[in-house]
This record gives sequence, C-alpha cells and structure tokens, in this order.
Amino acid sequence: MRAVHRKVTKKKALVAAAGVAVVTAAAIAIPQANASSAPRTSTAIPGTVWVTDPDTGQMVVTADRTVKGDRWDTLMTTAKTMNARVERSAEEFHLFAAGGDAIFGGGARCSLGFNVTTDDGDPAFLTAGHCGVAARRWSVSRNGRQTATVQQARFPGNGDFALLTYDNTNTQAPSEINLGGGRTVQITRAADARRGQQVFRMGSTTGLHNGRVTGLNATVNYPEGRVTGLIQTTVCAEGGDSGGPLFTQDGAAIGLTSGGSGNCRTGGVTFFQPVTTALARTGAQL
Repeated sequence: MRAVHRKVTKKKALVAAAGVAVVTAAAIAIPQANASSAPRTSTAIPGTVWVTDPDTGQMVVTADRTVKGDRWDTLMTTAKTMNARVERSAEEFHLFAAGGDAIFGGGARCSLGFNVTTDDGDPAFLTAGHCGVAARRWSVSRNGRQTATVQQARFPGNGDFALLTYDNTNTQAPSEINLGGGRTVQITRAADARRGQQVFRMGSTTGLHNGRVTGLNATVNYPEGRVTGLIQTTVCAEGGDSGGPLFTQDGAAIGLTSGGSGNCRTGGVTFFQPVTTALARTGAQL
C-alpha cells in the first residue's frame, strides 16, 4: 500500500508519518548512566527534563511552568546535590498523539512511522507505543475499515514503540516517507542518532519540519509513566504528530515521535524513540 500524504481534513489520510497524543504535563530526562544515582522520587517530577551536556559533562535540568511550590523546592535540592544546571521553559512538556499521514484507533489518532516486515515476513509498521496501548485495531481513515492490528506495544517503561501488522498480508508497504506534493524520501536503513545531527520529522498535523539532535538516552517521566532511552531534539511537533518518523535527508530512519513541549509556531523540544531499539525489540526489519 503506497502511503499518500494528505491533510486530515481530506477524506482519506493514509499511514506514513508522525503522530501525537496531547496531555497536560511533562517529563524528566535523565541519561541512564545517572538515573540510578538519585532517588526516584527526586528525579521523577513531572514537568522536568534531565540530560547530560556532553561538552561539559554537567547535568542540565529544564523545568516547565507546572513545576512550582514543593516540586520546585525538591527539584532545586536534587539539582544542587547532582551539581546540575537548572533552566526554565515557559511551555509544558506533554505526549504527542496523532500524526503525519494519520491512523485511527479507539477514538485516538496517531501516525505511521516506518513500514517494516516482521520476522515472519509479513508487512507491518512501527508507531508510538502510547498509540499502541490506546487501541488494538487501527484504520487508515477515520471511521474506516480496520486495516492493522497491534502485535507488540511498549509504553511506559523501556521505550515508546509499537509494532502493528497489516491485516491483509498482501499489502504493499513501501519503505518511504511521503512528504506531500508527490515527493518522497526512500528509507534505506536504520541508524542511531548523533548529537548535533540534522534531522527531519513528518506529521499529519504540522507536516515536514527539521531541527537538530541535542541529547541522547534521555529518561522522560511523563504523567503517564517513565520512558527511558529517548532522543531529545529541537524539532517542533504538535498534537497529531505522535508515532511519526524522524529521519535524515539521505534516507536513514532515526526515530518515532513520542512527546515534548511547544509548537511549530514558536518552537519547542520533542523526544523520539530510537528506531534501532524498536527494531531490535520487535524483531522487525526495514
């Protein structure tokens, strides 16, 4: 099945990009090497992100506008203990759920990230795990015939990814990202993100946007639960972009949209599930 990018206001929105589920608060991002060095109750404050600056080795904490009162006091005490630098964000961190070329399930809207094949050779695709736990059956059009079924879903915990198989095993699922206007990017491989790398994200709500990788192996404490091992970027996203693809201009699959803060008018921070990890844990292949 060839994915064709259309805005969600059109009659048909096929699967091939990014998705997002909106919630109200946010996350802590702490590199895995350091996550066990502080009490969980101190580092799991919703509305905060922790990540190590690789240039200085210092922990950098960003607190959104929901962190106040006792939470702020606890954060400052923990940051001082860990010699972390504290910064403020005027926005709130949240999950993103709905996306690129949209998929629909159980009243939720997300996006297909990358078409893959299972270890049995069946056509399938990857999307966000918080989409996969929201519904088991998904369609490529709102209120349309169900066309894909969740086989594996991880959220929260050690990842935010889901594997869905197409119900029709004869489905032709090309390894490409639909950019709209007849343009596509062929996906030829999966690759690990690199700090400073330029990356692109596709979403049904906001379309194509780009930015840079600013952090790796982040632990994010969403209100719905902790997620480990995420990529932090400057790419914007909004509600409707969860599960969609993060990729490079030369066709490397990098990540699946998870959550973040801000919007595509003023900018923001977005977290992504690494594709290499999702492939390894599901046994799927691009």
